[in-house]
Amino acid sequence: MPPARRIESAEIHAALEGMADVIAGDHRETGKLGILGIADGGIALSRRLAQLAGERLGRELPIGVIDISFQRDDISTNPIPKASNPTSIPFDIEGATVILADDVLSTGRSLRAALNEIFDQGRPARVQAAALFDRGGRILPFDADYRGFRESIPSELVVDVRLNEKNPEHDEIRVAEAANQR
Repeated sequence: MPPARRIESAEIHAALEGMADVIAGDHRETGKLGILGIADGGIALSRRLAQLAGERLGRELPIGVIDISFQRDDISTNPIPKASNPTSIPFDIEGATVILADDVLSTGRSLRAALNEIFDQGRPARVQAAALFDRGGRILPFDADYRGFRESIPSELVVDVRLNEKNPEHDEIRVAEAANQR
């Protein structure tokens, strides 16, 4: 089994900057562009990407939240959490380009659920995906258009992304056995 490891804030920030560069390069001419964070892990990522890509584009990018709780295909075995972030899309998604942001991309099931939720709200012109950490292991045919890190991580290991919005110098990603997570 691969050893536990930690990715520190400097490397994470470089990855976020790179993602923002590519997003801005791809969307210089895109009029209606918004970023939606998949609750809960994608919310902080969506804020960071909107800020960084917005700076490069010279405009503010709207952000929102997609709650996939009611779209999940495992709702019978994993009940809906009592505390959740409800779907909030503060921009018109009709005809917009929407970037779905999530901290970790694995099987693709969260992306599938997020797409269902988005299309329940309207019909965007285009949907793309951004993941800070792509761990592989897809069971559905989805991929990230924008990613910070890509590693094949065995299913027995946990990828824990912590983006600290108040103190970004404390950002970290840990890859470890579940029992070794703090």
